[in-house]
Amino acid sequence: MTEFSIVIPVYRNSENIGPLIDALGALVAELPDATEVVFVVDGSPDDSYAKLAEALPEAGFSTQLLQHSRNFGSFAAIRTGLAAASGRFIGVMAADLQEPAELMVEFYRALASEAVDVAVGRRVSRDDPALTSMSSRAFWAFYRRSIIRDMPPGGVDVFGCTRAVADELVRLNEANSSLVAQLYWVGFRRAEIPYSRQLREHGESSWTFRKRVKYLLDSIFSFTNLPLDLLLITGLIGTVVVVLVGLLVLTFSLTGAITAPGYAPIMLAILFSTFLMITSIGILGAYIWRIFENTKGRPISIVMSREKW
Repeated sequence: MTEFSIVIPVYRNSENIGPLIDALGALVAELPDATEVVFVVDGSPDDSYAKLAEALPEAGFSTQLLQHSRNFGSFAAIRTGLAAASGRFIGVMAADLQEPAELMVEFYRALASEAVDVAVGRRVSRDDPALTSMSSRAFWAFYRRSIIRDMPPGGVDVFGCTRAVADELVRLNEANSSLVAQLYWVGFRRAEIPYSRQLREHGESSWTFRKRVKYLLDSIFSFTNLPLDLLLITGLIGTVVVVLVGLLVLTFSLTGAITAPGYAPIMLAILFSTFLMITSIGILGAYIWRIFENTKGRPISIVMSREKW
C-alpha cells in the first residue's frame, strides 16, 4: 500500500515542469519508499501534459498523470487527485513551487504521528510585489472575518490530510464551492506548519481578480449566512427609518404642513417595498442558482486520460 501521495494540479506551468520534477526528486529521499506523486493537468492550454508524459517515466519515483478534458479549476483538479491517490496520507501542493516542496515532508511527519488529521501551511511571510501582498492580506482578512475564522491570516494554499479526510472531501461533490472551506467544515484535528512563500520564478499566476471574486462569493454563499444577515439588518434599518419618517409625515399632516393627502406615505411605502423586494430577490436568487447547479448532477470534472508508471 502507498504510504504517502502528493497531489499537484497543473495549469499553465510548462516552464515549471523541469524544476518541479527536480524538487520532487530531491524530496522523495526524505519520504517513505512507498511515495507517489499524482499530477492532474487541468485542461492546460500549454504543453504541460506533454512535458510531464515525457519526463515522468524517467523521474525515479512512482507517479500518476491524469488529464482533465477541459479546465475545471484548481479545486476540481485537487479533488480528482485526492480520489486517484492511494496513499494513507496525502499532501497537496502547487506546481509553481511558491510554497516550498519541503512542506510535504513536514506534513507527512505531522500526519504519520497520528496526532493530527489535517496539516495546513501557515504563511508567515511572502516574497511578492508590495501591491500583490497588500491585496492578498486584505482579501484573506475579510475572508477570515466573514467566512472561516479559524483559517490562517494568509489563507491556505497547501495542505495535507489522512485518507479518511480525503474521502470525506471527495464525498462532498458540490459545484461552485470552496475546497478549502470544506476542509475546515469537515473538522478533524488540525495543525499549522509555518512557511515563507517564495517568489514565482517562471510564468504568471492564474489567480486573477475575477477568480478571486468568484472564490469569495462561492465561499460566502456556500458556508455563511452573511447575505441573509445583511438582508435582515437592511430590513431592520429600513423599518426604523420608515417608522421615523412615518412619524414625521404624520406630524406634518396633523399640523397642515402637507397639503396633498396621502402622497408622502404612499411614496415612502412604494420606495421601501421596492428596494426590499429587489434586494431579497437578488440574494435569494444567488442561493437558488447554487441549488440548481448542484441538482443537475453533473460531475465536477471529467478525466480524459489516466496513466501510471
